[in-house]
Amino acid sequence: MKQGFTFSPPVTVVVLAISFIYFSTVFIFIDRWFGFMSSPGIMNAIVFTAVALMCITNYALAIFTDPGRVPSTYMPDIEDSENPIHEIKRKGGDLRYCQKCSQYKPPRAHHCRVCKRCILRMDHHCIWINNCVGHENYKVFFVFVVYAVVACIYSLILLIGSLTIEPPKDEQQVGGPFRTVYVVAGLLLFPLSMALSVLLGWHIYLILHNKTTIEYHEGVRAMWLAEKGGNVYSHPYDLGAFENLTTILGPNIFSWICPTSRHKGSGLRFRTAYDKSITASM
Repeated sequence: MKQGFTFSPPVTVVVLAISFIYFSTVFIFIDRWFGFMSSPGIMNAIVFTAVALMCITNYALAIFTDPGRVPSTYMPDIEDSENPIHEIKRKGGDLRYCQKCSQYKPPRAHHCRVCKRCILRMDHHCIWINNCVGHENYKVFFVFVVYAVVACIYSLILLIGSLTIEPPKDEQQVGGPFRTVYVVAGLLLFPLSMALSVLLGWHIYLILHNKTTIEYHEGVRAMWLAEKGGNVYSHPYDLGAFENLTTILGPNIFSWICPTSRHKGSGLRFRTAYDKSITASM
């Protein structure tokens, strides 16, 4: 688990936003549209609560799970016949070595300036979880985004649906606070739904190609250099869409939206397209 967690204003903002959306959705939008004690009201409250709990659980795991430390004893083995490729520096062609951590970098690892250490399969540093997104917590981060999108769209539908119901007389007399909740919720849910949907789409693209955000940007440059030299660039960790999905989310489809990650491995070695080529030739 991640050590030394400190207070983070962005995390506080996220927690407050989740709390506001949950209570306004359950106790105002659902109650006003269906009636809180009616069968549709109870059903919607249970479903939305389940989605919110999964959202909060994965968010907490993304915050407190260490993204992946490089062992102090790590040393690349260039004579390993089971590891057909080794990542090298762009300049000089030497094995990747972190001068700040004074140790070699495993494949797909990068140094984070905020965390001040190398992170296994680093995707990016996220201020909204006050942590890096890396090998150990990438799946729970992705699943959190999935549930966050579902929760925002679900809440938005309930908000719009509740507006179609004529408010009771007692609510009309104290309509100011209710109008404020609706305005704040609308201003919060519309941009959140769009931003999180874009983020979800981006990470679905990355997972389907078995890339990290860093590798995507490095791949754009590598593709340009390859085309300039008359070659075709191929991402070495792209195993095909379905295998990429199972590599990141797990072999069991039913566990893809659950915070389980027993399949993830050590983070020091990853299957490559070259492994598949060697297996096919054998």
